[in-house]
Formats: sequence, structure tokens, C-alpha cells
Amino acid sequence: MDVMGDKATLFESGRFVRPSGEEASRDELTDMGDAAEEVRLALAAQNGDAEAASVLGAMLLRRGDLDGAEPQLRAATAAGDRAAANNLGVLLHQRGYPEEAAGWWRIAAVAGSAAAAHALGRYHRERGDEPAAEYWLRQSAEQGHVLGAYALADLLEHRGDVGAEHWMRAAAERGHREAAYRLARALDTAGREDETGADNAVAETEQWYRQAAARGHRRAALHLGAILEKRGELKEAGRWYLTSAKDGEPRAACALGFLLRDAGDTDSAAVWWLRAAQEGDGNAANALGALHAERGETQTAERWYRAALDAGDDNGAYNLGLLCAEQRRTAQAEQWYRRAAYAGHREAANALAILLLQGGDTTGAEPWFSKAAEAGSVDAAFNLGILYAGRGEESTALRWYERAAAAGHTEAALQVGIARLRAGEEQEAERHLRCAAGGGSAEAAYRLAALLDARRPPEPAHELGEIVHEKTECEEWYERAATQGHRRAQVRVGMLAAARGDVVEAARWYRAAAEAGSRNGAFNLGLLLVREGSEPEAAVWWTRAADAGHGRAALRLALVYARRGELAEGQRWADRAVELGPAEVSERAGRLRDALREELSA
Repeated sequence: MDVMGDKATLFESGRFVRPSGEEASRDELTDMGDAAEEVRLALAAQNGDAEAASVLGAMLLRRGDLDGAEPQLRAATAAGDRAAANNLGVLLHQRGYPEEAAGWWRIAAVAGSAAAAHALGRYHRERGDEPAAEYWLRQSAEQGHVLGAYALADLLEHRGDVGAEHWMRAAAERGHREAAYRLARALDTAGREDETGADNAVAETEQWYRQAAARGHRRAALHLGAILEKRGELKEAGRWYLTSAKDGEPRAACALGFLLRDAGDTDSAAVWWLRAAQEGDGNAANALGALHAERGETQTAERWYRAALDAGDDNGAYNLGLLCAEQRRTAQAEQWYRRAAYAGHREAANALAILLLQGGDTTGAEPWFSKAAEAGSVDAAFNLGILYAGRGEESTALRWYERAAAAGHTEAALQVGIARLRAGEEQEAERHLRCAAGGGSAEAAYRLAALLDARRPPEPAHELGEIVHEKTECEEWYERAATQGHRRAQVRVGMLAAARGDVVEAARWYRAAAEAGSRNGAFNLGLLLVREGSEPEAAVWWTRAADAGHGRAALRLALVYARRGELAEGQRWADRAVELGPAEVSERAGRLRDALREELSA
């Protein structure tokens, strides 16, 4: 309740009336000085000075001397001092006489005391009489009383009244820190639909968080730090997190820990996480668990994950499941995954389904995949696609792939692109392949390049050694896939380089593909080496390709050995070429084999 000390009188007596602007300074009672001042006031009060009695009573009330304050306040009230009436109400309320206190507050409020109107409004609200509470709080707020404005805003917000924001803003503008914080939270939650409005809302939200944080509001400092961190202003964000954490906000200590970890200072991060975890912050406990798990301290990690779980954070159970799975404690992993999944943890549900699937329990896995996917797990949606594709239910699989792809899952976008290609829907296929390729899928980049390649008009051939520097979009995609280690893309980039006369580039890519195990790469590298006069090395690569099942490479080897006069070896490779094919290769190899056989039998 407000302790007052104004000099306005009751019943229009005219004594000690002051402008209303002076009342606010009296209502917010300040320290009136030392013992000498108190003696002076006591003497004046004894001589019948109502103002002195009112101020002295207020001083004693603030000090907690209720017995000394009451006679002074009653004397001043009897003389018509409305501030004394309000303070007498405060005193009686502290003594446990709320009804009598309300009576004095009513007298002071009727006489124009904003502080008394505020106290009376709160009294009625505590008793459930909201209409009366609103009436008196509005009287207080409209007189510019900051606590009255805040209390009225709180009441209206509780009822869902649109006028709440006006009074919350009024209280915030007068320096009420909780009002500033709540106004910021409301703006933060509501947001704005249009981009310009959203920018304005963010700026205003930050302004109110700053005001509340500057006045020592620890949660406002936390949210201000989060806004600054999101904007990349990490140094200032860290300062506000530190301010909030020192004031006892565990979430700020946790956030500060993550900021320090990202800066590479894991030791300091651990200190703040420990502080937050000890105050019951589950996120900090999980972070500590992860830190110890990375260091190989699994027992300590498990202890912190359990602490997170005890703090009500379901991530603790999920992380315990991950820890057990890494240690191949499958039964315990399943137990923890189930606990988190039943609590609604979608990634735990997905992990549980994977664990069941790995154990051969497809029937048990499917509902958990579905539950996780319906809860928004992109990985679960993709896994459902794989599950249904494995059963041959292509349309259902495609539906889940599309859902995952729409949420940005790269491999899902690739699968949708492949499905659309099969259906002849090139535009849709291209769109999804571009998404997947942009997300880093080498296979998608290769397939997109092949799609674009098929649309290209034929280009004139170039002599080897004649370098043409112009590259098409499809070649750029081939190269992106090739640099990611995609063997077919490497072969294709080599072929395109050879087609434009760039022998060195072609050899580089053929060799990369061949060394990675591509039989086509090895065969093409052999052709290039023969053209450059290196038939012995070409034979080495053709041998590698033929051993991997490349029929043309086997035929080339048969011809090489035949020219060298090594007829038996030539016949062996001819036999291999007939076996491997394709048809035209088998036909040519068959004729060569017959000729070598006749030569050998002659």
C-alpha cells in the first residue's frame, strides 16, 4: 500500500491545499532527515500542526513504528489531512484490519488522493469485487498515479479488455519497470503481420525491455540479451545476460554459457551452466551433460542428464537415450527414448522408431514415426517415406517425402525430384532437385545437371587440346557434384572437358573417378591415355575397369594383347568381354575370340 504525506485537506476546509502536482512527491514518501527533524515535527504536531503530524506519522509508519505512527495519523486525519487518512488505512491494513483501512482509504480517495484510490482498488480486487476495483483504480490512474495505472492495466488484461495496453503503456512511460516488461512481452508475443510493422514492433519491444532492464528487471535483461544475440550484437547481449544472471536469473546464466561456448570458452561456459543447473534450469543441466559426454566423462554426463530430467526437461530423457545408444546399451536407450516420447518429445519418438526398426520391429516403429512426424519432426516424415517405399507403397511414401521436403529436408527433396522425373513431370522435378542440390546433395546436383544436359542443343565437336572456356549451367552442377565426390558426375565433367578440348581437365576428373572406384572413369582415362601415347598405363586402367565388369574395357584389353602377340591373354579378355557385353561388344569380342582361337590352333 502507498504511504502518503500530502498537505491537502478533507471536506474542502482549504487548509494546506497544494497543487495536485505536488501531491505525487508527497505520496511517494522520501526520507525526511535525521532525528532533529523528527523532534521538530513532533513539537509542531503537539502544537496542533496537522501537516507536521501527518508527515511524522508517515515517517514512523515507514520505519515500522506502528504504535508511534497511529496517534499522529489519527490526529492529522481528524484535522482533514487526506494523506494522513491514506496512511492510516495503510497502518490499519498492516495491523490486520482491512475493512477499517478501506474506510479511511475511501475518505482519502473521495477527497482526491490517487494513492488511496489505488489502495482501495486493490482492496476490492482482492475481495473479488472487480467493478468496484476498476472504478477506484481508474480514478487513481486518471490522476496520473503510476501504481494505479499498472494495477488497472493488470485488471483489464486479466479480463481480456483491449484497454489494458493503454494503461500498461501509461505506467511504463511513467517508469514502472514491471509495466515496461509486460508491455514488451505483449508486443513480443503479438508481433506484426506486415514487414514494416514487424520492424517497428521489434524496435518498440527492445525499447521497453531496455527501460525495464535498466531499472533492474532481470527477466527484461534476459529477453533484451536474446534480441541482441539474434541480431548478432553478441558483446552487448553478453553484458545483459551477465547482469540478469548476477541478479539470479538461471535462464540468463544458461544463455550466457552458450554464448561463451560459441566463443570457444567452454570452461567459463561450464561455470555459468553449473550455476544455472544448480538453480533448477534443465537446459543448463543438459548442456553440462553434453559437455561431459564430449569429454568422454559418461558417468558425469548421465548425472547431469538425470538432473535435467528431474528439473522437468524431457530433453534429459532423450539425451540419456542417446548416451545409452552410443554405449550400445540398447535396452536402456529404448527405455529413455520411450519415456521422452510418451512425454511428447518428437525427436525421441523418431529415435525410438529407428531403434525398433534396426531391431526388425517394423510394426512397432511405424506408429512412433507417425507420432513424431505429426508433431513436426522432419526426419520422422522422411523416415516414414523410406518405410513406405520399402513396402512398395510409392504414393504414400511420396506424400511423406513431400511433407519433409516442404520443411527443407534435402534428401526428401531429392526423392521427390526422382519420383517426379519418373512421372515425366520435369518442371516439378527440376524445382525439387534444385532445392536438394542447393541443400548440398551431390546426387541431386548430378541429376539436375543431367536433366539440364538433356535439354541442351548439340554443340560442335572440338579437337583435343583446343580449349573452350565457356561453361553451361548443367556443367556447373556436374562440377558441384563432382567436387563432392560423386563419381558419375566426375566422369561426366571429364567427358564435357574432353568434348571442349581440355585434355588436362578431362584427365584430372577421369582419374579422380577411377581412383574412387568408377569403372567408367577408369575406361575413359585409358582412352585418353592411349590418345596421348601411353598405352601401357591405359592397359592398367582398363584392367581395373574390366575387373569391375566393364565389357568395353575387356574388349580393349583383348585388342591390346592381340596386337602384342599375346594371343592366349587376348583370348582370355575376349571371353570376358563376350560375357560382360553389351550386345555390340559381345559380338565384336566373339569374332575376335574366334580369330584368336584359329590363330592359336594353326
